Amino acid sequence: MARYIRASHIRSILKGISWRMIATFDTVIVVLAVTCLFDECSLENALKIGFAEFLIKLAIYYVHERFWERKRKGQEITAQRTLYKTISWRVIATTTTFIIAGAILESFDIIALSIASVESVTKFVLYYYHERIWLKLPLGRIRNAFLRKLKGNG
Repeated sequence: MARYIRASHIRSILKGISWRMIATFDTVIVVLAVTCLFDECSLENALKIGFAEFLIKLAIYYVHERFWERKRKGQEITAQRTLYKTISWRVIATTTTFIIAGAILESFDIIALSIASVESVTKFVLYYYHERIWLKLPLGRIRNAFLRKLKGNG
């Protein structure tokens, strides 16, 4: 079990960027696959949806991350807590995906719903493991060692 350590705002931003890179790639693939299944293949729309999600969800992700940072203060970070966080993010993110896909495709129809549905499954797994990996990254210790090194040479 990982013990709670206060995460910095920089860590939340870096974590958000790393997640959005993974998630955007997944979004583009999912949108392309789903639209092709409906005989409406469009790499352009897949890239538009991916780009819009990257920008919009990066901001939403940061707020979500900081909320969970405050919520779990002083508590152990268990697999169960990661699961709850994953579920809460999936509800927010899947709803956002449906809205973005519908807006870009100019129709809140079965295609937009299918994109959001497929993505909810792929992203659920990816997000959970992204969270667990970030719990193991010692970014604060790396930063502190770097700062000590700078002070020692200054």
